[in-house]
Amino acid sequence: MGKRIREQMVRLLLEQKEGYVSGEEISQRLDCSRTAIWKHINELRNEGYQIEAKPKTGYRLVYRPDRVAPEELIPHLDTKYIGRKVRYQRSVASTQPLAHEWAKEGAVEGSLFLAEEQVAGRGRMGRMWHSPTHSGIWMSLILRPQIPLNQAPQLTLLTSVAITRALRKQTGLNIRIKWPNDLLIDGKKICGILTELRGEQDQVHYVVQGIGINVNATESVWPEELKLIATSLAIEAGKTFSRPELIGAICGELEALYEGYLNHGFAPIRILWEQYATIIGQEITVRTGLHSVKGIAKGLAENGALLLETNTGVQTIYSSDIEV
Repeated sequence: MGKRIREQMVRLLLEQKEGYVSGEEISQRLDCSRTAIWKHINELRNEGYQIEAKPKTGYRLVYRPDRVAPEELIPHLDTKYIGRKVRYQRSVASTQPLAHEWAKEGAVEGSLFLAEEQVAGRGRMGRMWHSPTHSGIWMSLILRPQIPLNQAPQLTLLTSVAITRALRKQTGLNIRIKWPNDLLIDGKKICGILTELRGEQDQVHYVVQGIGINVNATESVWPEELKLIATSLAIEAGKTFSRPELIGAICGELEALYEGYLNHGFAPIRILWEQYATIIGQEITVRTGLHSVKGIAKGLAENGALLLETNTGVQTIYSSDIEV
């Protein structure tokens, strides 16, 4: 209950822009006592919010800390279910195992686990993902699609399209997709997607999609080995961005594409993915284990696999690393 009241209180304060909202209005709209209001105001102050209290006038929000907590996200959501249930922690090892635990407890579809920092974030094939505090979007989304297990990889492609569309609209940057799970700007990585699932007997029980986006990071926070291969939205745009606003936009695109996918299948997603892909028509090297093969990337198969035209014919690639 207390968390809900704080979320609504932040929303009320944000609605007032530069003005004040009276204690009486807060009390009526949130159905709580003046004593409770004062308690929650103090809790928000302890979280870093600067709230001015003026006798006979009310409260005014002077400063908001840079957080992706639910009270900051909810005003930017325009969805029915994606992002409507949120768990938030300031610092975690990784959001992925915590989202798995929540899914096993029965978390509803669209539930979102958010953190300010990951100290042991990971990507595909167990690779480490650098997640400095308050600089990016580190989150895991729980989905429960009624699809066969072999279609689950399509969700990675769907998510990459949704994030690309959202970030392009919000930032104006030329973001492109690298198969199977990275988003790039001029060849440098800004986002990775990790799709994990649980299922049996050819049926998905739930999917956890880990999403890591470099938003406001500067090169100074990265180890040397990342500076040549990674970038952030802020570095590329020359300005910082509201992380809750970006998350809200991503949730909106995800929900629209996800519902379209459930109703109409993968074909529309495939068309969109190929529009944003970096490799279509280019010669690439595909590496799987100790083996590698060169060819021209032709696009996606109907099931989402990569089609590679080689000297011996067209090969279907399901999971690998690629080099352009």
